[in-house]
Amino acid sequence: MGLLVQAESHIMKPTFARPGSARPAFASALVLPWWQFAVLGSLTLWLYGSTLVHLVGQWWRDPNFSHGFLVPLFSAFVVWQERDRLRGIPPNPSWSGLAIMAFALGVLIVGQLGAELFLARVSLLFLAAGLIVLFLGWSLLRSLSFPFAFLLMMIPIPSIIFNQVTRPLQSLASGFVTEALPVFSVPVLREGNILNIPTMQLEVADACSGIRSLLSLITLAIIYGYLTEKRVAVRWLLALAAIPVSIVANSVRIIGTGLLVQYWDPKKALGFFHVFEGWLIFIVSLLMLALLHALTRILWPEKAGAS
Repeated sequence: MGLLVQAESHIMKPTFARPGSARPAFASALVLPWWQFAVLGSLTLWLYGSTLVHLVGQWWRDPNFSHGFLVPLFSAFVVWQERDRLRGIPPNPSWSGLAIMAFALGVLIVGQLGAELFLARVSLLFLAAGLIVLFLGWSLLRSLSFPFAFLLMMIPIPSIIFNQVTRPLQSLASGFVTEALPVFSVPVLREGNILNIPTMQLEVADACSGIRSLLSLITLAIIYGYLTEKRVAVRWLLALAAIPVSIVANSVRIIGTGLLVQYWDPKKALGFFHVFEGWLIFIVSLLMLALLHALTRILWPEKAGAS
């Protein structure tokens, strides 16, 4: 009988924290032998080294996705800010994490064989999710859902989707400018995305579609909403509002370029001032989101304890 009680007491001992230890269970679960971290890190770098290099290179070279540098930093900030809450989540490792990791490796293989960078990059997030579930459990992964999902913003969308989004934006901007410029006594003859005005011919190219400011503005709207608003519904409103705000702001930029070309100097209008307009309009877009947020607070005041 004494042996049975002794055995039962041994079985009931906590797995992740020593008796009497003040260290949270979450922290104890992370204390693994250094060689395990070294092996996991080395394998991950071996599998995803080239993928990560190409990803960072695209952030650096392609202005459409330069906001990618900000995304992992903000996700890390959110995790750090929530560290006390995360420490209180008891670890519950699950072998289902291995299935997620296997799926991630399968996606990586398909992406590399098909030369599809998007799949190879997304598979890294699946692998990270699998590691979290394997060592810490589903509860922690659910608690990290926001910063984890936000990491998707750092991955450039596939070219086929990018082109499908860019073309409607070009057409929308061209139509808006065609209707607006005559208001300022500038006649316009539109041929597709080519705008013929008396001074010269303007083309609403891919770079003028607004896709760059759209992606960046959505990213910043999500960050702004998280930092300034507790209500999830209002955060969603700010993120979705970034889409029409970006489209209107880009159209205003093209209208400004047309006016400068018509009434001032085409060379200057399409040079420094065209770039300056882009930055100015982007700042105005951020201010518009801030004004929308202020208006939302007035019309829908936050109740005490609301989240």
